[in-house]
Amino acid sequence: MAIHLEHANLGVHDIDAMIGYLRTAFPEFRVRHDDTGADGRRWVHVGTDDTYLALNQADSDRPPPGHPYQGRPGMNHLGFVVDDVDALRSRMLAAGYEESTIPNSHPYRKRVYFYDPEGNDWEFVQYLSENSEERHDYDLPG
Repeated sequence: MAIHLEHANLGVHDIDAMIGYLRTAFPEFRVRHDDTGADGRRWVHVGTDDTYLALNQADSDRPPPGHPYQGRPGMNHLGFVVDDVDALRSRMLAAGYEESTIPNSHPYRKRVYFYDPEGNDWEFVQYLSENSEERHDYDLPG
């Protein structure tokens, strides 16, 4: 059995803003399901037939847990492999999303990072080699 991440479940303040962010990053994503639970909170699955993100309505009066990489527990970023990181970067910038890290240079991969509307950091990587040793090189910059 091949292991892959089927979904991640995120609590967010503004589900519609997050759907816009995800559909900008991943135009092939669609809303698979949009519902309200017995507790009155909205939840949405957005993605493809094979992978998705579950978005759950967070308490509107509670602030996000803090800025990534500041020593707080929890997620620092989610990373996704994409076919064309330059096209993704162009779409994200045109939609007004903020880069969190300057694009970096590596001979076997390109990466960009963007904040979502909740302040979470997302990594998008395009691999430029099929060779796993090159793809996962940690000695070269980037």
